[in-house]
Amino acid sequence: MAEIVQHRIEERIPELEQLERVGLFTKKEVKSIIKRATALEYKLHRLVVNKEDFIAYIQYEINVLELTKKRRAHIHYQFKREEIEFPVIHRINSVFRRATNKWKDDVQLWLSHVAFCKKWATKGQISKVFSAMLAIHPDKPALWIMAAKSELEDRSSSESARHLFLRTLRFHPDNKKVFQEYFRMELLHCEKLRKQKSELEKAEMDLVSFSPEILAGKLADVVYRDATAKIKEAEFVISLLNIAAIFDFTKELQDFILQDLQTNYTADSLTWDFMAKRELEAPGAGEELQTAKGRASDINRREERCCQVYEEGVKSLSAEPMWSCYATFCLERLKRKTNVEELKEKVSECTQEPMSQASVYLEVDVYVFRIRLTPPSFLCPQESLPLWQLQHLDDRGLLSAVAAVAMAIKESYLDWSYSTGGYKKARRNFTSLQENRPLSKAFFTRMIEIEKEQETPRMSSLRDYYERALQEFATSDDDLWLQYIQEELGPLGQPENCSKIHWRAMKFLEGPSVESFTSKYTLMQTGHL
Repeated sequence: MAEIVQHRIEERIPELEQLERVGLFTKKEVKSIIKRATALEYKLHRLVVNKEDFIAYIQYEINVLELTKKRRAHIHYQFKREEIEFPVIHRINSVFRRATNKWKDDVQLWLSHVAFCKKWATKGQISKVFSAMLAIHPDKPALWIMAAKSELEDRSSSESARHLFLRTLRFHPDNKKVFQEYFRMELLHCEKLRKQKSELEKAEMDLVSFSPEILAGKLADVVYRDATAKIKEAEFVISLLNIAAIFDFTKELQDFILQDLQTNYTADSLTWDFMAKRELEAPGAGEELQTAKGRASDINRREERCCQVYEEGVKSLSAEPMWSCYATFCLERLKRKTNVEELKEKVSECTQEPMSQASVYLEVDVYVFRIRLTPPSFLCPQESLPLWQLQHLDDRGLLSAVAAVAMAIKESYLDWSYSTGGYKKARRNFTSLQENRPLSKAFFTRMIEIEKEQETPRMSSLRDYYERALQEFATSDDDLWLQYIQEELGPLGQPENCSKIHWRAMKFLEGPSVESFTSKYTLMQTGHL
């Protein structure tokens, strides 16, 4: 091992001599580098190595590169990069390769190598790293997308990016995100070619032949047809239309997608919702927009057209999702602030129509409107909870003065957050809601259940939820303390923490809860609980 390390250090001598000769580092600093590098090299050549040693080695070498860069800028010296920086970059790439070969499953390690290459190495090196990473992780669409974007952005190679997207689709033929990014890439490529053509024309040069079909976005059109042949969802089609709308040369493509949406996806309420809201974006007359009243009239017309589309939708579908879309739109417009009385009245009228019509098909929506449009003091506390539970998204329900209502709605809201937005949304809303009392024990235990339902639940989060719950119920709920202890005894916990929790429980519990806790804890220790 000593011979290998000595050989590695000797390889550094030419670059270190250059650093000292050109004045970037002093003789003392060079000796310090040799000493530190020797220690790091020994760690990499032990029989048992760990990932942290590789990371420390890489970070030290990067620090040397960064310091060299600053010294160059300070003394205005920009020569001999091949003799100084290139060997360091080559060495770092070599250590990265050794590390990723040993810890192949560590995606973050691979991405760290990519990040290094983007800043310091050649563009060709980035492709090699991505290629090696994808050979190990072909099951991760996000990595394929990153690789394809890198080919387009870092190497300006649309051909390589296209090839990568096509390879990705062999592994993930129905992945929406892959198709969306592939579609975007083709449009970006088209935009780039159009700019090049425009610049050449301005310079009165005609050295390159551009395909009219490609300039018109036909490659993106091909991607769209392929994608929608495999994924027949209105939401997906709308997402592609929104991407196309970013580019100013895609009117023909947008019209085609709109026609496809209106022809093949009218059974989906999202199509009607999207088409209705497009009416709000329609351009108004220039002269009319000069006055507040004129602008109000213009908005009136847009909203009327929007409501007409919604009404066509509910006639066509007469289903709950369609009424929900219409109701949500009306509520959004009702909340919109305006000082024009005429516009306020018009929005109010627009709101009443779906409320009365919805009673035939969706009685719940009527209650929703009544709850949201009625001041909270007009609702009978004894009868309000069932109504709030029909629509637990209303902030006034969460802040109700009736404790039973507020606690029940918080529990429902947490469940709704999890079902509609997943763990992150549930955790975010849990953190927000727990700041507002009153709180029920079920509110905390439901968040604990949600954490346990995750593929890789985190004990640190479970401890956090238990601690938050104990802030509310530490003096009276002996079962909560016992559940916390059982959690630490489980596969995720640390049994050594149990004695601390037991000590705290005995300190905080009051009255009969102390005796109950002691009895149950004894049963638990003997395996009878």
